[in-house]
Formats: sequence, C-alpha cells, structure tokens
Amino acid sequence: MKLISVRDAAFAYDGQIVLSGVSFDVSAGDYLCIVGENGSGKSTLMKGLLRLVTPVKGSIRLESGLARDEIGYLPQQTLTQRDFPASVLEVVHSGIRGRQLFLSKKDKQRARTMMDLMEIGPLSGRSFMDLSGGQRQRVLLARALCATGKLLLLDEPTAGLDPVVARELYKTIERINREQGIAVVMITHDVHTAAFFASHILHLQQTPLFYGKPDEYLATYHGQCFAGGVCSV
Repeated sequence: MKLISVRDAAFAYDGQIVLSGVSFDVSAGDYLCIVGENGSGKSTLMKGLLRLVTPVKGSIRLESGLARDEIGYLPQQTLTQRDFPASVLEVVHSGIRGRQLFLSKKDKQRARTMMDLMEIGPLSGRSFMDLSGGQRQRVLLARALCATGKLLLLDEPTAGLDPVVARELYKTIERINREQGIAVVMITHDVHTAAFFASHILHLQQTPLFYGKPDEYLATYHGQCFAGGVCSV
C-alpha cells in the first residue's frame, strides 16, 4: 500500500532552487533513510512531506487515504523541547490532543500502549525536563506514535545522544517498523546505521545522487565516500 508519492519535486527559497529532481515512493512497512551533507536539501524535503512547504515543480501526494494529521513527526531536539514544563504523560497525550480537544478512554489506552512500547511507562509522572536525552527522545517518539499507525517522519532522532543510547533508539525504531508495520522516513548522518536498518536510502546533494537498496548504495562511489571508506571510481 503506497503512502507517499513524490514525482520530480523541486523546492525554492526566495526564487533560488535548493532541491530538485526528487522522485520516490514510500509504502507501508518501508524504512527510508535520507542522507547527505548539511545544506543538501534533507530538511527541505522533510518540510515538503509535512506540507509545510510546497514544491515549485513536481508533486508530493499522500496516497491510500493517508491524512496529514495521521503522520507522526519527531523533529530535531531543541532547547525549547528540553525545557518543556510538563509531565511525561502530558507530553505523550499532546500527540493526540493536537487533533482533538478531549481524550477518550481509547485515546488514553493508546497513549499507555505507546509508552509501554517505548519502555517509558514508569516515567509517566516524571517531569519531561528532568529526563536524560535518550529518555526525552523515547517520550517524543511515543507522542509521535499516538498520532499514527501508518507513517513516522524522524529528523535526526539520535542527534546529541551518546553512541550506546543512539544504538538502542535505532533498534527501537526498527522494531516499530518491523512489528507494527509503520513506515519510517528518517533523516540521518549515520550511513552505517542507515545501511543496516533501512529498506531504502535516498542520498541528496541539492538533487538525488542515489535512491535504492542499502547494499547497492554502499557499492557506489557516493556511498563509499559518505560512509567514510575508500572512494573508488
């Protein structure tokens, strides 16, 4: 079941093209990692998928009845997020309240289920501000999961985390993708992790340099260079 269809999409700021020629599909169960240097267009594409910016050429279509408010989104960590004055349970509930004023019994049960899935149930009464970086990301991921059963958009979810915590979060995201069947689109600089977990990789540099399977990507010039290996023509 196709969820997103992108065809020859191009984006511009102040009349200047910053990303062009992007085409790919995301179907149920896919795990797409978007990689590239800073300024390559990754965040612009993510904004396009979220309908925050509109392509100046081409199209981005939500398919199979997928609505904008059915997309779970985990942005990069910010100081504002870290200082958010609320309990863990309140933060998770806000993933549902973004769509409606009052929570039903079913909504509250879903929030608890997502918290258990992210292994943060015992933290429900804790202040979000008092959590570690890894715990905060798990809370925000549970919040995003409350909004969707179909598609997660993740923007550098492990940024600022130590390698051990980051690896555990990657494993959790992979488990959600595999066991829940939720499609994942993730921006990351960690090519090795992307190649290990992803079903597809999209490498951007103002235009797509590669789109396809991870093993095929690592065999390309750009894949070898970006992964820090020996670049061979």
